[in-house]
Amino acid sequence: MPASPSTARAINDRLALRLLQQEGPLTAGQLKQLTGLSRPTVADLVERLAAAGLISIVGESGEQRRGPNARVYGIVADQAHLAALDVRTEGVSVVVSDLLGAELARASVPIADDIGTGPAVEQAVTLVERAAKEAGAERLHTVGIGAPGLIDPATGELRDSSGLPEWHRRLVAALQERLPARVLVENETNLAAVAEQRDGAARDRDTFVLLWLGHGTGAAVMLDGRLRRGASGGTGEIGFLPVPGTSTLPSATDCEGGFHSLAGAAAVAALAERYGVVADPTAHEPYAAALVRRAVATPDEPDSAGFLDALADRLAIGAASVIAVLDPGCVVLGGEVGTAGGDVLAARVEERLVRMSPLPTLVRASTLGGGAVLRGALLTARDGAQDELFAPPPAR
Repeated sequence: MPASPSTARAINDRLALRLLQQEGPLTAGQLKQLTGLSRPTVADLVERLAAAGLISIVGESGEQRRGPNARVYGIVADQAHLAALDVRTEGVSVVVSDLLGAELARASVPIADDIGTGPAVEQAVTLVERAAKEAGAERLHTVGIGAPGLIDPATGELRDSSGLPEWHRRLVAALQERLPARVLVENETNLAAVAEQRDGAARDRDTFVLLWLGHGTGAAVMLDGRLRRGASGGTGEIGFLPVPGTSTLPSATDCEGGFHSLAGAAAVAALAERYGVVADPTAHEPYAAALVRRAVATPDEPDSAGFLDALADRLAIGAASVIAVLDPGCVVLGGEVGTAGGDVLAARVEERLVRMSPLPTLVRASTLGGGAVLRGALLTARDGAQDELFAPPPAR
């Protein structure tokens, strides 16, 4: 059935807004060329969007023709302000941006292990409020949060997970109470995958797996451009994957004995010690990342080469298991350890996968590093805000 006039207008408006988001400010003539719409239709949608406060004139363009310069239209970036949070066990980082994602403020705060739940939540909420004030935001429209643990696919809430501090779950409720904003929560590894696909190592891939290597291990699965979360939100809990090379099996409450025992930060540090690799620790990252970075910087030293080879053997075991089931065609090594390994470690893992699996698979290192979670949270907040603000008005 043909679309009604109101539906057609809504479709055209959203198309124009998406083009202005992707391409930047455009003239009405450029919008006509990119959308294929008629000149009167473009003129009408420009008038509607301007009246709604979504776009404004941001300049003029001499289009090499006679007559006055053409007006250039752009999205009103301060129509809404957004916040993104990266919630870790040891602290919180926040970025505040405008509707187009331009960063306006950034801050972080460490949260001690022995601090109570209430004070920890207060520190985190105060950090967000202070960053919003610094950015000049009277209110936040949408807040995206990346946190470790399982997200309930039905409610979107952070589930109670063993090993995570209580203040993580309390923080979401506190933000919803203190801020007149919509709060979106997502697993940190999933957000890192969103960022890698939009801006990082997987920009050319609709299907890939992000292997997260940090204090623990995890994975994010992107199939046909969509994150896959599973029936209970547990897709990617690769730390529980039973693998050869461990002395026991994982349980429902403990991933020791699973892939975590081969590739978690403590296991990687122990492996480095076995090969005699040492490094100066770096603040705010697992010691394993510093060890891998040291080995990558000295690849010709026998201890470094042996350590990297052994680590690649371990990572290939987990990656091959995922590949056998999903055939993603590409694996991105993320997290602090994966980023530290860079192209050197990625190449070693890919060499092993060629021998282990009949399914061709590229292995790439993250290009966003430690900023991937924050970037993914900001992209998610931006998408959510734009979906709401760019939606057609309700029918009367």
